[in-house]
Parts: sequence; C-alpha cells; structure tokens
Amino acid sequence: MNPPRFGYGTNGLADLRLDDALALLADLGYDGVGLTLDHMHLDPLAPGLAGRTRRVARRLAGLGLDVAVETGARYVLDPRRKHGPSLLDPDPEARARRVDLLLRAVRVAADLGATAVHCFSGIVPPTDTGPAPAWDRLAASLSPVLDAAESAGVPLAVEPEPGHLLATLADFHHLRRLLGDPPALGLTLDIGHCQCLEPLPPADCVRAAAPWLRHVQIEDMRRGVHDHLPFGEGEIDFPPVLAALAATGYRGLTVVELPRHSHAGPHHAATSLPFLRRATTRTPAAPVPEGSTP
Repeated sequence: MNPPRFGYGTNGLADLRLDDALALLADLGYDGVGLTLDHMHLDPLAPGLAGRTRRVARRLAGLGLDVAVETGARYVLDPRRKHGPSLLDPDPEARARRVDLLLRAVRVAADLGATAVHCFSGIVPPTDTGPAPAWDRLAASLSPVLDAAESAGVPLAVEPEPGHLLATLADFHHLRRLLGDPPALGLTLDIGHCQCLEPLPPADCVRAAAPWLRHVQIEDMRRGVHDHLPFGEGEIDFPPVLAALAATGYRGLTVVELPRHSHAGPHHAATSLPFLRRATTRTPAAPVPEGSTP
C-alpha cells in the first residue's frame, strides 16, 4: 500500500509567479506540483529554456517538491484556437508544432527529473468523415515523442479527455494496440473524467487502469458534465477512490486539477490538501449486499 502523494496544478495558480506558486505549495505541505508549460510558467517557446529549466529544477529541489510536466496550456501554440493545433490537425506542419511542443516537454521533464509528461489527443477535425484518419494521425504523431520519452526515461502519460478522440479508457487501449504497446506509453487518469463519462465508478476505473497509471489528476465532478469542481461540490465519493489508488502501488503524483479557479487559486490549494488527507484516512463504506435493507 502506497498512500497517495498529492500535488497541485499550476494551471490553477495562473495568477501567481511560478516561484511564488511553488513556495506556496511547499508551505502548504504538498508533495509535488503538476507544472503546465505555459507563457506565465516556464514558457516552452521562449529563449533560454534549458537555463530556465535548470533554475526551476534547483528551486524544486530546494523546496522538496516532485514534479510532473503537463502540456494542457490553452493557447500556448495558437492565440486563437484553444489547444490548437493538435496531434490530429489535418495540416502536417500544424501537427508538427504540437509534436515539437511535446518533444520540448520531454526534454524539460528529463532535466527536472519529472515523474511523467502528460498529453492528450485533441478533438477530431470537423473535416474528417470518420475517426480512422484521426487515429492514424495520432499514432504517427506520438511515435517520435514516445521514442524520445523512452530515451529520456520519462513516461508519456496520455489523458482521456471528454470530447476528444481519445476520451475513455477504452480509447486509450485502442491507441496502445495501434502503437504495439510501447513501454514508454502510459496513462494519465483524471478521476473527475471517470465520474463524468466512464461506465465504471471512479474507484473501479483506478483498479482497471492500474497497470498503465503514470499520472493522476483529481477534482470533483458530476455525471455527464465536464466541469472541474472544488472538492465537495460534485458527486464523487473520494475515500474508495484513494483507497483503490493506494492499493495499486502507484508512486507518482496525484495532482489537483482546477484550471478554471485561478482567481481563488491559493484558497483552493489551501483547502484541497486537508480534504484529500481526510478522505485518505477515512475507511470506505462497505457495499450494501444486494437485496438488503439499508
């Protein structure tokens, strides 16, 4: 049993300087940080990336924080298209820009000693007549990134994202088969997304995903609504989820993911960790036998 190691995502602290955000999380007692590469936090496209990365590595080490590198910045490549261009873009040059971002992320992760690099597929282009071309583009685009990740010793953790081509755990396994189950390919499991759209309850999703878990994101959510919510505002029963996570032997970070709450980021960072620690120590309720009266 490995108790979860909690982090907080910098995409929920967008109004803080990176140094201030890291100091805040260390002061609050977090084990690590989900570092989204974006214009305000370790810009992956600005000059001097290697030197800036070394400075961040020293800061993380000084604060005792582990790190996972996340690549979900909304407009880091295109100021007009959220998350564009994606790995599914019909334009090869546009796809290459996303691949380049992921290759940069792998290098940053290696220099930081990160636990994983997170990524996602993107939305199927409206010009596609079916999913097959998009899957082919995704597999081809990820191949050089996976090669780089394997060479760097950093797992690439693909996230099923509602509304994207790769939206579910079943979709992740489809990609895994397409690519021939490469050793560097892992999974980012977002607990809220499990509540939103997976057929299994979140705790069962954790157990089903255990062999491929390389990164975990966590927040509250409601069934059928893709809206990242502070803990207690959704429908998730967290003690069974965290117990399942501990039982898997997963050693990476479990990162709070509240990207639409930066306006109150320090508050949510301060309240999220005590909530998760309480949920970790609570014993999950035993299931009620079928046919019994509660």
